[in-house]
Amino acid sequence: MPEAEPFDLPGCVARVRRRDEAAARELVGHLYPLVISIVRNHLPRRVAEEDLMQEIFMKMFTRIDQYQGVVPFNHWVSRIAVTTCIDHLRAQKRRPELRWADLSEQETDVLDAVLTNEREVAPDEALAARELVDKLLARLKPEDRLVIRLLDLEQKSIAEISTLTGWNGPLVKVRAFRARRKLRKLFEDLQRKERS
Repeated sequence: MPEAEPFDLPGCVARVRRRDEAAARELVGHLYPLVISIVRNHLPRRVAEEDLMQEIFMKMFTRIDQYQGVVPFNHWVSRIAVTTCIDHLRAQKRRPELRWADLSEQETDVLDAVLTNEREVAPDEALAARELVDKLLARLKPEDRLVIRLLDLEQKSIAEISTLTGWNGPLVKVRAFRARRKLRKLFEDLQRKERS
């Protein structure tokens, strides 16, 4: 079986700039896994991800003549995707306050276990813990949520986050510090409400 030829990204981009529709389809096919992972990692589930991906690809195509090759093309597209996700998060209305009563029984059990340190969180409670973290993260500003997701949940380095977001290293560190502090305060507020 013959080996598949490696994808010629620079050649494909050049053909797209010449308005080659077949090249545009190839480019979307090549970038789809990258863009869908960014969209899924940075937006709440209720947002139509296909609509958002279309918007990201439209921005890429309308700005492709601005791409100068200073950074790898995938990083350039990643930055467009992350910025578009942040813009959508900003556009969403602020969510109402999260209360203890809003949590499911399993989330309440997980939170009790974490707060009291009485026992380890069981593996079957991991999903409830993840949902609780998502609810708390949803209360943060889009930039704070993004830096926590990238740094703590996706385990990306400061340099990788800088590349994806366009923020310099010190800004990433400061945002991460402040976001963690806000997240801790939200968690403590939820704990305090439970006790009263």
